[in-house]
Amino acid sequence: MNTPKQGKAPYFLLSFIPAVAYWLLETYTTLEIALIGGIALGIIEMILEKYFTGHVHTLSKVNISLIVILGVISLIAKEGVWFRLQPTFTGLGVSGFLIYKKLQGHSLMLDMIKDMGQIPPLSDETYKTMEWHMTLFLIGFAVFMAKVAIYESTATWIFWKTGGFYVAFGGFMVLEMVYLRFFLRRKN
Repeated sequence: MNTPKQGKAPYFLLSFIPAVAYWLLETYTTLEIALIGGIALGIIEMILEKYFTGHVHTLSKVNISLIVILGVISLIAKEGVWFRLQPTFTGLGVSGFLIYKKLQGHSLMLDMIKDMGQIPPLSDETYKTMEWHMTLFLIGFAVFMAKVAIYESTATWIFWKTGGFYVAFGGFMVLEMVYLRFFLRRKN
């Protein structure tokens, strides 16, 4: 059974370490060293997640796989943009999964709540609406990150990959809460 090690803090960074390392190494060394460093630290981050949590999250596995694959493509092409497209592919992949669940008539949020043995506090329709909005947000942010990866500096990219994502997601959640209040009032 994979259980977290006793006395260890939770660990789940979603590939921040390789991204920050890539940015620093690209700034002070060559592109090749930056890419190799980003790839190596992606693998190290996955090992650390395994150590601290007892398992590696599926999203971490996908992110690290993308870092390795896109890093190798960047090394071959001698162009860092492929490495920087990782958040774009992750956003499109997660939104694609949410669309797949929607087409199957399921809701990921509802499935997770029910798997935990809890009764959903909101209607099924509300969760499906929230997931649809989340899907649109992820697609929009993925497109935005592609633009940043291609046309902006690595410093701008690292901001949007890390803290900027949380700022954008926080803004999205505020708008979603306002919408849901209006939506739920209108239904009653």
